Amino acid sequence: MSKSARNKNARKTKNALTQRETPWGAIAFFTLIGVVATVVIGYAFMQSRPSSADDASIAGMVTKDGLGRDHTTSPVKYETDPPMGGDHDAAWNNCNGRVYDAPLRNENAVHSLEHGAVWFAYRPGLPAAQLDALKAKVTGTDYTFLSPYPSLDAPIVLSAWGRQLKLQDASDKRADQFLRAFVKGPQTPEPGAPCDGGKDTP
Repeated sequence: MSKSARNKNARKTKNALTQRETPWGAIAFFTLIGVVATVVIGYAFMQSRPSSADDASIAGMVTKDGLGRDHTTSPVKYETDPPMGGDHDAAWNNCNGRVYDAPLRNENAVHSLEHGAVWFAYRPGLPAAQLDALKAKVTGTDYTFLSPYPSLDAPIVLSAWGRQLKLQDASDKRADQFLRAFVKGPQTPEPGAPCDGGKDTP
């Protein structure tokens, strides 16, 4: 066989190997699966954690940064009433959807805030229907707790670490915004630390 014939046969063999059909159907399928998965994960993340712009849009919310985090057995003089962070007792109040019937010690409640809990405080004498609405909201949401707080200057105050919101009515939609933003929120020093195994009494 001549050299030119051998080269021609080699080119034919090479072309047969390289001209295999590209599996466009499989590529398109897995690309689509990847895109859908990315969209779903992104949407779930956005639903579970609002952006800082959303957090800031909660009308009337007070913000305080740079709060102390030391443990102490002494009473702490807090800047706000109720407090929304600062030095605190080494024991936290259980905050796994817990409803308390008596006022809590601030120093224990603040430790719960450090773990990512939202504290619902209400002024004694709150109408029964509103109190029931708060109880339903708290018992259905982990990392929350509810207690009376006699010295409140508003009927209801929601506190998270470094964040606080005063409400006149339990039906105020800002309560749900606050929960979405600050249950184990991004500003929390120890988000997801235990909410049980602490103090179950005031």
